[in-house]
Amino acid sequence: MIQFKNLSKSFRRASVLNGIDLEIGIGERVALIGSNGAGKTTLIRCLLGEYDHQGEVRIDGLDPRANRTAVLGKIGFVPQLPPPLKMPVGQLIDFSAALCKTDPARIHAIGKRLGLDVDGILARQFVRLSGGMKQKLLIAIALGRDARLLIMDEPAANLDPEARKIFFDLLAERLNDATMIISSHRLDEVSSLVNRVIEMDMGKVVIDDKVADDATLTDVLACRIVLKRFEPAFARAVEGWQLVPDAEQLVWQGGIAGPDRLRFLGIVSRYTALVSDLSLREA
Repeated sequence: MIQFKNLSKSFRRASVLNGIDLEIGIGERVALIGSNGAGKTTLIRCLLGEYDHQGEVRIDGLDPRANRTAVLGKIGFVPQLPPPLKMPVGQLIDFSAALCKTDPARIHAIGKRLGLDVDGILARQFVRLSGGMKQKLLIAIALGRDARLLIMDEPAANLDPEARKIFFDLLAERLNDATMIISSHRLDEVSSLVNRVIEMDMGKVVIDDKVADDATLTDVLACRIVLKRFEPAFARAVEGWQLVPDAEQLVWQGGIAGPDRLRFLGIVSRYTALVSDLSLREA
């Protein structure tokens, strides 16, 4: 579906991409990882047809720069940094739906599933929304179309745990008909979402590996944490993760989305000295 052949890109004589050769097929869920400056964003921008470059980029055989309208109709894109659009939300939804000939009601429905009060913000300028609201709306726009290619740059970074769980469910619904490229600085943020890892460094692909694909995006793990004593800082840290404490606030229980397990454990690890027992089991 996607082909990069000897792709190179320079800015002011500084090489950013250097001879990238890749093929990504339908149904693959790719983690595109690497540090800042590795070339991830430039690769994505070339794939979206935004940059001139050397070498070839093809999506279903089409050059995305020469055939932008046809190609962009196949793509759902969630940028890391929301664009500073002053367009009202309602107008943005209608405009985005018209571009890919989809029903705006689909975008509304996905936004509401993510916990976004779509009806209440239709008249507000996109730029005036909070970071989390912008992210939910951009995800709703990307997933509200019948896109065969989903490109997401740190897509869940600004989402609360409950919205992240719903986001994973939404991705699971597209596993059989879409290719996904998820860009991130950290593999642990996206490891449970993908079945292939491509790592970039200094404009080159340095790792390209298939990974285990045992877990599903809809897995929920039963979590139980026992504390040695109650600590308000711990309660604040797990706020939003839907954990319910006992009367003494020493035993906390609830469900954790499987793809979020490493992120959750990273938060709990700050309180290692406070935790006397922790279990995560498949529910």
